[in-house]
Amino acid sequence: MDAEINQALANQHFDIEMQLLLDAIYLKYHCDFRGYAGASLKRRLATAMIRFGCETLSQLQDKVLHDATVFPALMDYLTVQVSEMFRDPSYFLSLRERVIPLLRTYPSLKIWVAGCSSGEEVYSLAILLREEGLLERSIIYATDINQAALKKAEAGVYELDRIPGFTSNHQKSGAKTSLSDYYTAAYGAVVFDKSLRKNVVFSDHSLATDSVFAEMHLVSCRNVLIYFNRHLQERALGLFRESLVRKGFLGLGSKESMRFSTHGPAFDEVVREDRIFQKKGEL
Repeated sequence: MDAEINQALANQHFDIEMQLLLDAIYLKYHCDFRGYAGASLKRRLATAMIRFGCETLSQLQDKVLHDATVFPALMDYLTVQVSEMFRDPSYFLSLRERVIPLLRTYPSLKIWVAGCSSGEEVYSLAILLREEGLLERSIIYATDINQAALKKAEAGVYELDRIPGFTSNHQKSGAKTSLSDYYTAAYGAVVFDKSLRKNVVFSDHSLATDSVFAEMHLVSCRNVLIYFNRHLQERALGLFRESLVRKGFLGLGSKESMRFSTHGPAFDEVVREDRIFQKKGEL
């Protein structure tokens, strides 16, 4: 497979065809991947070429434009669906210890999980909020551009063999309950309790083209910006800054930073190692 991918990438017209493909996707489906980081996107598209039996990206573009079944399947290559519950447990521990005490002072809470993928982080936050007695007065907006991922997130069904890892992460996050309190297992899968998503709104949203969710107290967007180029990163961070209330919190992924962003001065670092920031109280 690697040899086939490298051969596809060696095509002298690959970059031109990729730009044309991304333009076509934007014009037909209104999904904008033109600001995604080139190297990672190239490799994923080369993999997609092989999957769809295409020798060039132009052939893939033809399928995308003329076969309605291709684009939904291609979305799994254009977007990176890698997540797990309580991923990077120290992040959730820091939320519990450094952020939750301040969120507790609000009568109601609005939280945005941007790029929620198949929902693991959404359920992690819902469980954390329930353990801290805040879920009932919270609304969580869970957004992604991948419709199939959103459907999986809303269903709350995950493979049973992933549960030991989820459980270990949960315990390391400072858990006050057992993860098994929140799901039912059957037929090699688990389904998480519907009550966890009672206050969750799942929505199609693009950080490349759409506007903000207003008056958020916490925005969690982890391991999404690493797939964007600098311009798109700036747009996304601008959306988060505009979305947050004064003194609201922003959580990023372990390899992401505000350090070189023009929006950086608008935030204070709360927990540097876990990439948790707080919007300054400017007027």
